[in-house]
Amino acid sequence: MSYLERTKKSMELFEKARKHIPGGSAYSIRYFEPYPFYVSRAKGSRIWDVDGNEYVDFWMVHFAAVLGHGYRPVIEAAKEQLEHGAHFGWCNEWEVKWAEAVCRWFDVDMAKPANSGTEANMYAVRLARAYTGRRKIGKMEGGWHGGYDGLHKAVNYPYDKPSSLGLACVENIVPLPFNDLEATIRIAGKEDLAGIILEPVLGSAGVIPASEEYLKGLREFCSRRNIVLIFDEVITGFRHPGGMQNYFKVKPDITTIGKTAGGQYFAGAGGICGTAEIMSLLDQVERPEFWNRSFHGGTYVGNALTMRAGYVTINELEKKSGEVYSYINSLGEYGRRRIMEVLEENRFEAYVTGLLSMIGLHFTREKPFNGLTAERTKNRELSRKLFNHMLQKGIVYQRPETPHFAVSTAHSMDEMERLVEELDTFIKKERG
Repeated sequence: MSYLERTKKSMELFEKARKHIPGGSAYSIRYFEPYPFYVSRAKGSRIWDVDGNEYVDFWMVHFAAVLGHGYRPVIEAAKEQLEHGAHFGWCNEWEVKWAEAVCRWFDVDMAKPANSGTEANMYAVRLARAYTGRRKIGKMEGGWHGGYDGLHKAVNYPYDKPSSLGLACVENIVPLPFNDLEATIRIAGKEDLAGIILEPVLGSAGVIPASEEYLKGLREFCSRRNIVLIFDEVITGFRHPGGMQNYFKVKPDITTIGKTAGGQYFAGAGGICGTAEIMSLLDQVERPEFWNRSFHGGTYVGNALTMRAGYVTINELEKKSGEVYSYINSLGEYGRRRIMEVLEENRFEAYVTGLLSMIGLHFTREKPFNGLTAERTKNRELSRKLFNHMLQKGIVYQRPETPHFAVSTAHSMDEMERLVEELDTFIKKERG
C-alpha cells in the first residue's frame, strides 16, 4: 500500500493545517513531499501516526530522547509535578537540583536554565560579548544554533546566501570552516572576536565529529586571544557522560544545552553553564545595576515541570551510565560498521560519519569532514529517494536530504539490522 493510501488522515490534517499554519507544519524541517504524517503517540523506539501506521523512529525528538520515548521515571515525575503545579512564576526547589545536576555532569561551576537551545546560545553569545567587550562571533559553516539572528548565518548551503529573510546583525557573524584548523585560525585571527561557538559534532550538516586536533587547537587559540570558546552541546551533551567535551578532553568556557536537559520531551528545555568568572556576569545579587550585568530571563525559565523532568533524566543517566552508554554506543558502532560494509559490498559511492550513538550517511563524491564537503557534491535526489524508501518500510528519520540517525536505549539490534537491510535493498535497486 502506498504512502498516500496509508496516510489519508494525515493528508486531511495537512490540508487543514495549510489554512492556518504557514507551510502546514509547526517547524518547516518536519515537512516532506507530498505531506508529512502526523504523530498521535510514541513509546520506546516507535511512533504511530493518526492513521495507525507504526514507524521505527531514528529522529528521537531531535536526538534528545537518549532513554527512548515515554521513559517511565521521567513520565511519572512529570505527572506528579503536574499535580503540584507545572509553573509558578516563582523560584522552586527543582531549579536548584537541576543546576546541581548540570554542574556535576559537565564538571562546571555554575548553570542557568533557558527556554530552549536557541535561547541558550543567544545568552551564551551575549555573555561572551559582555565578558570581552567585543562584538563579533565566529561560528562554523553548516553549524546550526537555533533561529537567533546573531548566529543565523552560513547555516544552509550555499553558505553565501542569507539563511533567512528579515535577518539583522549578521555583520557580526564570522563563518569559519569546521575541522580546518589552519584556515579557521587564519580567518579568526583577522577578526576581533568575542567568542567562537561550535558543535563538537556538527549536527545539521550530517553528524560530522570534530577532530581532537581541531578542538585542542581551537582551545589553545581562544585562550591565547582571550576569546570565549562556546560548545553547543544541545544535541551532544548527554550522548556521552560529561558531554563531547569530556569525550574529547577539551574544556570550553561556556556550554549550551537543551532538549535532554529538560527531560527529553518538555518545553522550556535549555541552559548555559560554565566557569564562575563568566557566569557571574549574570548575577543580580553581585551586580544589582542592570546596566552592569548580562541579562537573562524568561517567563518559563526554570519552570518546575521542566526542571524536575530534566533533573530526573540526568539522575537516571548518572545512575545507569555504564549500562546506557555501553549499549547505545555499541549499537551506533555496529550500525556504522554494517552500513559501511553494505556500501563496500555494493561498491556504492557514499560515506558514513558519526560518533558513539549518532550515525550520518552521505551520498557525496568525497568523504565529508565539514559542512562544505558534506554539501557541495551531495546527491540530494538520491537522499530523498532513500527517505521515501525507508518511509514506505516504516523507518523514519530527519531530514530527507541528510540521512542521520540517533540511537536510544529503546532501540534494538534487530531494528538496527532492519535499517541496514533496507539500505542494502535500496542500493541494489538503485544499481539495477
